[in-house]
Amino acid sequence: MFAHSKGLTFFNLFEFEQNVRNTAQLYIQDNQPGDKTEGDFSLFQSKKIGMKKIVKQVAGIDVAQKELVVTLGRMYEDWTPELYSHKTFANTETGFAALVTWVKKQSVEHTTVRFVMEATGVYHEKLAYYLSDNGCTLSIVLPNKISNYFRTLEVKTITDKTACEAIARFGLERQLDDWQRPAKVFKNLRQLTRERNQLVEERTMVKNHLHAEQSEAQPNDSSIDRIENRIALLDRQEKEIKQEIAALVKQHEKVKNTVELICSLPGVGALTAVTVLAETNGFELIRNKRQLSSYAGLDVKEKQSGTSVKGKPRISKKGNKYLRKAMHLPALAAIRSEDRFKAIFSRLVARHGIKMKAAVAVQRKLLEMIYILYKTNTPYNKDYIKKLESDRSHSLNRLA
Repeated sequence: MFAHSKGLTFFNLFEFEQNVRNTAQLYIQDNQPGDKTEGDFSLFQSKKIGMKKIVKQVAGIDVAQKELVVTLGRMYEDWTPELYSHKTFANTETGFAALVTWVKKQSVEHTTVRFVMEATGVYHEKLAYYLSDNGCTLSIVLPNKISNYFRTLEVKTITDKTACEAIARFGLERQLDDWQRPAKVFKNLRQLTRERNQLVEERTMVKNHLHAEQSEAQPNDSSIDRIENRIALLDRQEKEIKQEIAALVKQHEKVKNTVELICSLPGVGALTAVTVLAETNGFELIRNKRQLSSYAGLDVKEKQSGTSVKGKPRISKKGNKYLRKAMHLPALAAIRSEDRFKAIFSRLVARHGIKMKAAVAVQRKLLEMIYILYKTNTPYNKDYIKKLESDRSHSLNRLA
């Protein structure tokens, strides 16, 4: 204990040391050996943390097949973001539990932690269901949103760590919707439609093998028989899957009505409608038609700068490949059967002479129209354009 001669001031050295330790402990928050944190602790930083209020906390998760790379971030009341901790966990049930425990230790209790991740194939689904079952606040973002945001950051090296940091920053800066567990019917339909897609690809490969065997000078009859039996098996399995899909759709009245509504579009059949609904979870994450095109990878990317740099416009293909594949044959059918799509196709071919490029534009148009029919709950009317032109002409005549 020390005393000042002019004003009685007491200073307990032990108490001061204990206060510093307590403040440091609040900042460190039970970091385990091997945990990675950014920045060094200082008295100035502890004072800053004590003064500023934390208004938002986010755990950005980059999901891979075997591991989860996590970065924790927080937003202060003056809207200053901070990324303060980083760790890797196994993509297993044990890893999920360790992740939740670690996040609780690293974060403050008075502000909810939002877990943010990309919709990366199927690898994120187990974690999403685990977090939902344990009452965690969760947001799942479309991959194209994260990739577009990543390009705005001054990051030259792309790694799992920088990816999860970008996801954490995105979660801090954006107002995200809470993830809702998708309806079981869409999950089952997605499994069935993807299984059928794999069967069709395998059957195409086997048929090519059969053609090669039959074209040989002295084909092996037993080999041909086995290949033909394999094709017959694949045909039976595809038929079974189609029957399961039809039965599943029939059991859910709302899904059935939506499929019938989408099928009013020219060239679009029941299987295409079911695939679109399954791959978008009933348009759960879709907010507008432009976002849907981007999610499917049918959005156009173009590089142009001044007069010297002018790249050819191309579709990004950074999206759901099952949606793109599902729209290929319907677009060709629509071009053949509907004057509206035939006119779009002819106009684009006349402009650049590339038929496939024009067909992709029709694919994008069809996909956007599927979403419009779903949102407006209105069937397709092929005379809609003619009606608009007639109404416009009638209005002009009345003004004259």
